[in-house]
Amino acid sequence: MLILYIVLAVVAIGLAWFVGSYNGFVRLKNRAKEAWSDIEVQLKRRYDLIPNLVSTVKGYAAHESQVFEKVTQARAQAISAKGVAEKAQAENALSATLKSLFAVSEAYPELKASVNFLELQRELTDTEDKIQAARRFYNGNARDMSIKLESFPSSIVGKIGKFKPFDLFELDEPAAKEPPKVQF
Repeated sequence: MLILYIVLAVVAIGLAWFVGSYNGFVRLKNRAKEAWSDIEVQLKRRYDLIPNLVSTVKGYAAHESQVFEKVTQARAQAISAKGVAEKAQAENALSATLKSLFAVSEAYPELKASVNFLELQRELTDTEDKIQAARRFYNGNARDMSIKLESFPSSIVGKIGKFKPFDLFELDEPAAKEPPKVQF
């Protein structure tokens, strides 16, 4: 009879561990999804600011149409990008074009003094900071999922539950490792 109790206790402990580990994977998956959603919210805010910024700069530097077209194209590509890797690549391109837009604005002192431009500049800086924070939160959850999927014995539960790692939202280009400088 004692052996039966020991076997039942071992099975119960194993089952409790399996359920706990499985629920841990579910928790990490949902956190990563929530974190990605936070990134998308901040990117949408950024995308919404860009047309206003382009319009403001265009009012002072209308002959810089090539820069405006590049920013508009990069924004469109970033909006339509799917998946973490494609989104990161599109964001790199958008950051580079925004830097060129701000470089153009350097040549126009009256633009730099514009209240509208300064407010857009402040909002974009705030948004860039929020994107960085959301990216760190997402990447932390993606990292934790990868660690759990690769660690024994939780990797067994991960395979049984068919959990997959999340791609990190990384910046590829060294120039894009920091948000566009918008201070004058």
